[in-house]
Amino acid sequence: MLSFLSFFLWKKALLGQGQGRRVNRFFNLLFFFIMSVQTQNPFFSISEIKVSYQPKFKASERPQVTTSQHAYDIFYENWNHDVIEMTEQCYMLLLNRSNRVIGIKEVSSGGMTGTVIDPKLVFSVALKSLCTGIILCHNHPSGRLKPSEADLMLTRRLVEVGKLLDLQLLDHIILTKHCGFYSFADEGII
Repeated sequence: MLSFLSFFLWKKALLGQGQGRRVNRFFNLLFFFIMSVQTQNPFFSISEIKVSYQPKFKASERPQVTTSQHAYDIFYENWNHDVIEMTEQCYMLLLNRSNRVIGIKEVSSGGMTGTVIDPKLVFSVALKSLCTGIILCHNHPSGRLKPSEADLMLTRRLVEVGKLLDLQLLDHIILTKHCGFYSFADEGII
């Protein structure tokens, strides 16, 4: 894509210092025409993650997460119970500075044995929501609460990236339908 700086340098090289006012004006108009055509072309548009904020509650009425049990209760209440034993899914709680819930967002949905959680997507949603804390949660359709090596690596990676962005991963929870939950924070991993 043609940027203003590259166009300016190209014009300067072609015209010398750009002394001719008519030619200079022509190139300026040409630049703005090219830029307007590029921005109208869907090929040049950028895909964007949309996060909408439609408060239904006052900040003081939002649930405040104080323990992993409370986070688990919020996740479990909002989980699709029809697929909890069939499909591995991942959700995140977005929290403000006082750990009040800003929102819940689905991060990914996979198959029976796993789902791909992309840290770039996690943090892009977190940054757009202006949250200061994140609690991640995924289910194990097998009913097994023990985290896999991939779960441990992902959690460490999210903690490190969160430090760089000043977004704290407060907990990572694994839930099942009948066996309760596993909290990385309660186990001292986070």
